Amino acid sequence: MRFNGIFQNQNWEETSKSIYAKTSSDVEQALNASKRTLEDFKALISPAAAPYLERMAQLSQELTLKRFGNTIQMYVPLYLSNECNNICTYCGFSYDNKVKRKTLSPMEIMQEVAVIKEMGYHHVLLVTGEANQTVHTDYFKKVLELIRPHFAHISMEVQPLDLADYQELTPYGLNTVLVYQETYHEEDYKKHHPKGKKSNFQYRLDTPDRLGEAGIHKMGLGVLIGLEDWRTDSFFTAMHLDYLEKKYWQSKYSISFPRLRPFSGGLEPKVVMNDRELVQLICAYRLFNEEVELSISTRESEVFRDHIIKLGITSISAGSKTNPGGYAVAPQSLEQFEISDERTATEIAEMIHKQGYEAVWKDWDLSLMK
Repeated sequence: MRFNGIFQNQNWEETSKSIYAKTSSDVEQALNASKRTLEDFKALISPAAAPYLERMAQLSQELTLKRFGNTIQMYVPLYLSNECNNICTYCGFSYDNKVKRKTLSPMEIMQEVAVIKEMGYHHVLLVTGEANQTVHTDYFKKVLELIRPHFAHISMEVQPLDLADYQELTPYGLNTVLVYQETYHEEDYKKHHPKGKKSNFQYRLDTPDRLGEAGIHKMGLGVLIGLEDWRTDSFFTAMHLDYLEKKYWQSKYSISFPRLRPFSGGLEPKVVMNDRELVQLICAYRLFNEEVELSISTRESEVFRDHIIKLGITSISAGSKTNPGGYAVAPQSLEQFEISDERTATEIAEMIHKQGYEAVWKDWDLSLMK
């Protein structure tokens, strides 16, 4: 059985009620547990856990140091294309946003790579819109073949692909695939994705299973915080993670925490998560799972990112551009969303160092697995 079969037996409203019904006793029980369950996770993300944030942060720091040491992995996104066939209410790349589209050529990609390498990066995240006729498996093969000699770790955040596609791409150096469900609320998912292949909720939900079956080295999960109740969405993400780790135990996993950001066209969040609540969520994930990698992007402010370093985060982006060609080729092309922390990679590395941590630019290489 895939996760879809488990998920169909869940009820959003009942799950939400059970989270909000958690008490301080439930939170204390979760904090004192030696191994925490999904019910404990509900307690840790519930409103009842808010007064325990300092204790959660201390435990989260201890667990992160024990597993990952005082290191923070540095990565950077490389946007290849803003072409997209989907209509999504929250994204600047949405098909109905009538702006100039661009997909990078091999020469333009290498211009971008040159700048990224000069910044010091060995980990790159390839990002595109979802346009199957333009940015497809053959295009990804060419890109991977082109950039593979220049990076130790290549991640990808593109449209969900079939199992055969992932099996074709892994020999070309694809290490990690990020696929965010956006929201696990199926009815609201359809409201936010009215047109395009992305409107198929079930196909997207099945993507991590296809990744596991393809033997991908690492997969990233998450939701777009602001589309729905963040506590309920995060619980289903944790449930998904728990299932995947047990079934595809050879793969590694990461969680990201994107909060809805302004973009060309705009969408006001249905639910606003404040900074304390985001800290609570990050710490809850760490207490629930000591192995999972936790990532924070430039969507967040300088102040927030400075303070979250010691509380459970293991990877961070810096100097990011969210438009194709943004580093060198076409700085004024359409952004997917506005970033908040505009500091350079060097400045972020210095900030990490001042907090007694090490900014790691390269800590893994495909050659080590051969």
